[in-house]
Amino acid sequence: MKRRAAKSERKPSRRSQPKSYRPQTGKHAGAEAVKASRLPSRAVVMRLAAEVDALAAQLQDSRARILDLEARVDVDPLTDVLNRRGFERELKRSLAYVKRYGTSAALIYVDLDGFKPVNDRHGHGAGDVVLKAIAAALSRNVRASDVVARIGGDEFAVLLWNVNGANAAAKAGALEAAVYGTPVRWNASTLVVGASAGVALLGALDTPADVIARADAAMYARKAERRDGHSGSRVAAARNP
Repeated sequence: MKRRAAKSERKPSRRSQPKSYRPQTGKHAGAEAVKASRLPSRAVVMRLAAEVDALAAQLQDSRARILDLEARVDVDPLTDVLNRRGFERELKRSLAYVKRYGTSAALIYVDLDGFKPVNDRHGHGAGDVVLKAIAAALSRNVRASDVVARIGGDEFAVLLWNVNGANAAAKAGALEAAVYGTPVRWNASTLVVGASAGVALLGALDTPADVIARADAAMYARKAERRDGHSGSRVAAARNP
């Protein structure tokens, strides 16, 4: 009897709850809480996305500015045509094209006549205005495929494509006339300069130095011709109206 009573007094055993309903306590509960606290809120995510977009826009703008600066490295800041570095790059490219495809091209070396008196009498500001006007005149009188560059103080170079010797010589004369036909008003004076142009055809075996040397020699020969008063020469000077 005692045994039965003792047996009946035992507490009934609790059924084990399913795992899905069992509350997590201790280590597992702490880990879940930490994990939940680490999840970013929607506001944080949106702010980070906006920052990423802003950085991407800044990167794109920086790349555009770098490309612009790289392009400007080869441009003369005063006249806005190619500088000597840009000209030498284009001359090398032209020689490579001539050598590979057998096409024709010419270099016209243009040196201004009477430019020093402009600086001496009217100052470098006047000289800068004249150089800008001459660069613009040269650019207007060549094709879009041709190249105009300022390679020295008052020296310019023009690269012509698909021309023979006669056409290049005719263009050189036209450029001399274009320079002389570009008067510049400066205060009460009209400034006019002349130009001497020498021509050299590009050959398949030429180096850039070869072409420049021939064009430079032709330019000095033309300058001597103009100085001696031969046909086509004009006196360059600063004249008052």
